[in-house]
Formats: sequence, structure tokens, C-alpha cells
Amino acid sequence: MLRRLLRVLLALVALAFLGYGLATNWTETTQALARLSPWAVLGAFGAVLAGQLCMLVAWRQIMAGLGTRLPLRVAGRIMFVGQLGKYIPGAVWAYAAMMDLGRDHGSPPRRTFATISLGLVVNLGVGISVAAATLGSHEAVRRAWYVVLLVPVIIVCLHPKVLTWGLNLALRIARKEPLESALPGRTVVVTVAWTVLGWFVYGLHTWLLTGRADLYLVATGAYAFAWCTGILTFIVPAGVGVREGALVLVLGPVIGTAPAIAVAIVSRLAFTLADAVAAGVAFVLGRQMPSSVPAYAAQNGSGSTALTPDRNLSGSPEA
Repeated sequence: MLRRLLRVLLALVALAFLGYGLATNWTETTQALARLSPWAVLGAFGAVLAGQLCMLVAWRQIMAGLGTRLPLRVAGRIMFVGQLGKYIPGAVWAYAAMMDLGRDHGSPPRRTFATISLGLVVNLGVGISVAAATLGSHEAVRRAWYVVLLVPVIIVCLHPKVLTWGLNLALRIARKEPLESALPGRTVVVTVAWTVLGWFVYGLHTWLLTGRADLYLVATGAYAFAWCTGILTFIVPAGVGVREGALVLVLGPVIGTAPAIAVAIVSRLAFTLADAVAAGVAFVLGRQMPSSVPAYAAQNGSGSTALTPDRNLSGSPEA
């Protein structure tokens, strides 16, 4: 109960700071919102959807590397529908939803858990790296220099042996069976490549909203910095308020506080709408008939993922 109240309180504090900035710059912010081109807003929404697709491909690569190969539409159903749980206070809901959806489509919960965890680590590592590379001279990033120290740690953790040890430790803590095999190095490289592409596609949405042709790299780094700040504040649902505050912190000195607040507001709306659209489309396209979904034996309380006779030890359907 106390933890829930703390999460709500922190979310309210973050929103209060954003609200104060909006109220202080109300006239300028509303004018900045009015000046946004509808085409820029539409383009930003399209860039968010395209970035999400890149992240889905990366996520699917991880799951395939761990032994569960799924069509893109099915992987999208697990990822996009399940991640709606991030809007609920608490860090477990998205995990629980995605693991449950993964089991419905033939992926052992431990494997889905590992995929989610690794995807988050890769996203965070690449995001911090992008922010550091594009905003190295920015005051807000220089003040947060210690966050960049996570990059070499994440790189070391992505080594297959270290990665397998770390994920199996997390699985033991979560009372799940350990992974059967390590993630191949090639899968890690491909996943990182798709994630990098995804971040630079995401940067297009911030760039379009700034209305400045010369700010693509800054806009990309600004969103990467804001997202990483929000995700590290994991007790606030979906980083609400925190992400917007970080975006204003970086963009404010460059384009002005009021326009930066306008960008942050539209960015949040674009991502929220894109999450809903992606989940809706993936839910429809990713549906499978029960007979076509590999079945797993009932799981016991310890998180066992014993396979049914029609599956081999890798979790792949028998030929």
C-alpha cells in the first residue's frame, strides 16, 4: 500500500512540475501548439509507428535467438498488446501480460521474461549511447555524465556468457526455470542494429515537431535522453511527467521553453495514440486459432515450463 502511494505521489509531483511550466508559459505554449503544422504532427505520428516497428523487429530477433520463432504479427501481438500494462502503476503488469500472451503463442514464460528484460537493456544502452553521442556538448547531459557510465557496463553484459548468467539469475529470483541456451552473438548484433535504427527513426518525430531543419541530431538525442530518464524512473507509470520534463530540459535552451513544452505534449500524445493503434492492429493481425498454437503443460507454482511431448528441448515445434 505504501509503495503504491509513493508511486502515485511521485507521478503527481512530476506532473505538477510539468503543469507549473505549462501554466507559467500558457500563452506562449498555446501559440506554439497552434503554430504546429498538421502535416508535422501527422508525420511525427507516422515516425513513432515506424520506430515501434523497428523495435518490434529487434524484440522478435531476441525471442528467436532464445528459441521461439514467431511470425512478426504474432510477436507484435505479444509485445504491443502486453506493453499496455506499462500505463498501470507498478513495474510488473507489462511483464505479466506479455508473458501470458507469449505462453498463449507457444513461448515459455521464462523465455518471454528473458526477451523483455534483454530488450529493455538493449534499448536503454543504445538510448544512452545515442544521447551521449548527439548531446555531448549539451549542459543537461554533461550534468548527467554518470549515466553514460552505464554504457560499457551494458556492453559487457551483452556478451552471451555474461548475458546468460545474468538472465538466469533474474529467472531464479523470479522463480522461473533457467534458459536452455545462450543468446547467439549474431542475434545481439542484429538486435542492436535494429534498435539503433529505431532510435533514429524516433528522432524524426521530435525533429518534425521542433520545426527546425538543423536540429535532427539534437532532437534525436533529446528524445533518447528523455526516454532513458523516464525508464530509469521506473516507479512512475510510463515515465509520465518525467520524460516530458527531461525533453523540455534539453530542448528548452535550444528552441525556447514554450515550444519545448508543446513538443513534449504532442510527443506524449503521439506515443500514447501509437501504442493504442499498434496494440489494436497487432491484436487483430496476430490472432491464431487454438489448434495452431503450440501448447505447454500446465505450469506449477515454481514457474516450471515443462514442454509437452510435441516440442523439443529448444522450445521449437518438432518437424
